Amino acid sequence: MTDRLDAFATATEMLAALRARRVSAVELLDLHRRRIDRYNPRLNAIVEPDFARARAASEAADTRLARGEGAPLLGLPLTLKESINVKGLRTTVGMPHWADFRSEHDAPVTARVRAAGAAIMAKTNVPPMLADWQAANPVHGRTNNPWDLARSPGGSTGGGAAALAAGLTPLEFGSDIGGSIRVPAAFCGVYGHRPSETALPRSGQLPMPPLPNVGVVMAVQGPLARSADDLALALDVAAGPEAGEDVAWRLVLPAARRERLADFRVAVLPPIDWAPVDAEVLAAQDALASRLGRVDCQVKMVQPEALGDHRRHYALYLTLLAAVTSARMPEEGRRQRLEVLRTRDDEWAAAQRRGIEGTAPDYIAWHGQREQYRAAWRAFFQEWDVLLVPAWLGPAFPHMDLPWPSTPASIRSTVEVNGRPVLYELGLLYAAVSTVAGQPSTAFPVGRTRAGLPIGLQAIGPYLEDRTPIRFAALVAREWGGFTRPPGYDAD
Repeated sequence: MTDRLDAFATATEMLAALRARRVSAVELLDLHRRRIDRYNPRLNAIVEPDFARARAASEAADTRLARGEGAPLLGLPLTLKESINVKGLRTTVGMPHWADFRSEHDAPVTARVRAAGAAIMAKTNVPPMLADWQAANPVHGRTNNPWDLARSPGGSTGGGAAALAAGLTPLEFGSDIGGSIRVPAAFCGVYGHRPSETALPRSGQLPMPPLPNVGVVMAVQGPLARSADDLALALDVAAGPEAGEDVAWRLVLPAARRERLADFRVAVLPPIDWAPVDAEVLAAQDALASRLGRVDCQVKMVQPEALGDHRRHYALYLTLLAAVTSARMPEEGRRQRLEVLRTRDDEWAAAQRRGIEGTAPDYIAWHGQREQYRAAWRAFFQEWDVLLVPAWLGPAFPHMDLPWPSTPASIRSTVEVNGRPVLYELGLLYAAVSTVAGQPSTAFPVGRTRAGLPIGLQAIGPYLEDRTPIRFAALVAREWGGFTRPPGYDAD
């Protein structure tokens, strides 16, 4: 029966085939397992398989489907980022001293996709401590980009994006604090949604206690897929309050603001002169803006006034990011990080040092600054529906060997943009545009470079109106095309 179903079908299409009994859940799992056996050796995207339990879940789903039962993801095989806890599976985040850690609990997102009827068949590769736009670590090795094996698939949800692009999974859940959903989606030509900061539970990652921590800001979990409609499906399954809040709180995300593309009010981020973007990415963004104008969208180059030249905004992001990530480190690790940062004398290194050395009153003050930006976004989205922004500085870059933990050499690493070296760390900037205030942002493909690499943009939307940027991305795909499979990966 699986010969009737393209392996690159969307999750939504696969679920329709399951409900129509054109394919069984076991057959669908077997299809993906055959593809993993065939293609994963070249990609190394799937690193922690769980096929035995996935088969049992698929068999149970077939029984339920035969009885006429339904559930949002009933019978769908899928994957999770390696950092998301699954009871009985390893969670190493690429760190050798956690190489044998096996979680004793399911993360909230894990529990929710199980309850929705999905079969979790594997976990996907990440960089050490999720701290790179690559997916290479000493525990699981390096993941390659399906479009060019010599290039990064992005990070930190790099294994998941590569698996989606190659047809090894129809749906993935990852996490994002520095573009870790959006950058891999752009590098691999798929879709990714960074939800509004409080739309999904944020607990259940890393080998740590399974309790929420409200002090950990900006980090979210969210879906990656081969269509925007699949992002909406996944969001409906996983969205909701954290543990303890669900006694009384319910999340009801509003419908998308617009149903027709022509009705969208589209802002485009003005150029940031000190943060260059690859010329082909900017050309693709300009081309999309022109097309939108031709279908009667209101389009203008504008941003929230408070962002200014982005320097203060970006410094606040780096400070908060350093505070959050250094809290996971032992004292020796924080000391070493500070020593490395002191080898660089620039405002961005200084912002990170503030985050590591800051006091509790400092942290409260930084949150006060953050609220000013949140207010600015609320005002901005009274006039606009989405803001178009590059997902990263450029398309997927060649693999780089970056030592962990940071060294003076690695913290000065550069990437080539328009033929010139740019500080690698500056790649955080375009992710930070939405992350500081916790805005939702949908990454979506908009074509390819002359070298054949995917180009992706992000559409930032109003807070807790996640359906608006997702709907925008869906309508763009309907009008001009969305995901295309990379060459060399058959559809069966």
